[in-house]
Amino acid sequence: MTASLRKAAATARATKSGRVAVIDIGSNSLRLVVFDKRSRCPVPVFNEKAQPGLGKGLERHGTLNPEAIPAAITNIRRFVTMAEAMGVESIALLATAAVRDARDGAAFAAQIEKQTGRKVQIVSGEEEARLSAQGVLAGIPDADGLVGDLGGGSLELVRLEAGQIREHVTLPLGPLRIAEATNGDFAAAQKLIDRQLDKLDWLNLVKGKTLYPVGGTWRSLARIHMDQSRYPLHIIHEYRMTRRQGEDLASVLAHLGKKSLSNVAGISRRRLESVPLGSLVLERLIKAVKPESILFSAYGLREGYLFGTLDKTAQQGDPLLVGCADLAGADGRFGSVSDQIDDWLAPLFRSEAKARARLREAACLLSDIAWREHPDYRAEHAFLRVLRLPVAGITHPERVVLALVIATRYGAGMDAPWAQSLLGLLDDDDRDFAARAGAALRLAYALSAGTLHMLGLTTIEKRNERIELHLPKDGEALFGEAVQRRLDAVGRAFKLPVAIV
Repeated sequence: MTASLRKAAATARATKSGRVAVIDIGSNSLRLVVFDKRSRCPVPVFNEKAQPGLGKGLERHGTLNPEAIPAAITNIRRFVTMAEAMGVESIALLATAAVRDARDGAAFAAQIEKQTGRKVQIVSGEEEARLSAQGVLAGIPDADGLVGDLGGGSLELVRLEAGQIREHVTLPLGPLRIAEATNGDFAAAQKLIDRQLDKLDWLNLVKGKTLYPVGGTWRSLARIHMDQSRYPLHIIHEYRMTRRQGEDLASVLAHLGKKSLSNVAGISRRRLESVPLGSLVLERLIKAVKPESILFSAYGLREGYLFGTLDKTAQQGDPLLVGCADLAGADGRFGSVSDQIDDWLAPLFRSEAKARARLREAACLLSDIAWREHPDYRAEHAFLRVLRLPVAGITHPERVVLALVIATRYGAGMDAPWAQSLLGLLDDDDRDFAARAGAALRLAYALSAGTLHMLGLTTIEKRNERIELHLPKDGEALFGEAVQRRLDAVGRAFKLPVAIV
């Protein structure tokens, strides 16, 4: 059993059950997210949003929007009531830029506490930036470059260096604040943004690195680009754009009016106000730091807060493997045999790179995920489920590879019609690996039926330019037509002859 699989399995087992809730009180929106548990790979089980617009007028008057306060309190009371009904073990109420900067912010927080009986944490600008960066690192552990988290009232910028948080700042560059500070004047807004960015000497340290956009407005830009480019996988987390693509998209959207924006696929009505100025902020930020690429993160402040509540051992867990181990523990038929299957397969993949070994380990964890499905649709359902798993720490091409491995384990081929639109994300080496790992897993289940005893009676290895399946003496009872077919499939995948030893 590999060390990473042992660690993932132990981390998943050590995670205590119990739902946790985070209520994010922002300048424009409020959001309740209930997570399944306090985990290295938390899964939202409930998500609801309201947009009262607490921060409207803050730049002009210095106070929260009086028209929004009653609606905000009503929604927050609803959020708390719903979370309590779900039996959560904790509820965190996090108030950010608008409440933090408003003269009446503390009074508003006190009113919420009085009506809900729950403490409101007014997050400082520095802490908001740190939590946002911590969220990005929770989902992309080795992130290196610049995090930009755009909310309605502020922009948090954080420099990451090989997974470590360095300089960070909060700037009054949320779309609501910019619109009020410039009275809607586009040229004035551009100058305001540039002046704020010019103050940050440390931005030079991230030039040419990756930019990690966070926040609902910027996620809308990712959706728009997916639609326009006909990208086949609509998952925001780790969606990548080139610098040129990001700059061109932001420039176009920044200059569109509401009527034109309303006809653009991917923009909700609630985002029509924030997208133009949010796009302008992104365009000026791209011009300032000239990133090599733009990699969107679906993880932000809420996930960063939850990550901060974990102990050090849990924080160091691999989010992909821990998430897969959680699923394997819930859905396996015979208890988890993923570690033993990985040990059994390993001799076929001795020279593989570390990233590939990690995908193989994830595939072993997920290898029994679809046993409940109808046999005629098992491979397709397994493919789609793995492709869209609510896990982090995995790129889009890796999602496709992992889904193909599991689909192949259930008998599908690379010519499956439901996989064709995604094959363009892979190179030939990716496809070869998926075919080989999937075929080997299929053979492992044919030999063992997923049981440890049966698996332990055989071994397999790549030796003398052939695939050798080793059976015990008098091992004919382990061999049959199905095993022969699947052993032959392994040989075809590796382009090597097979032999029974």
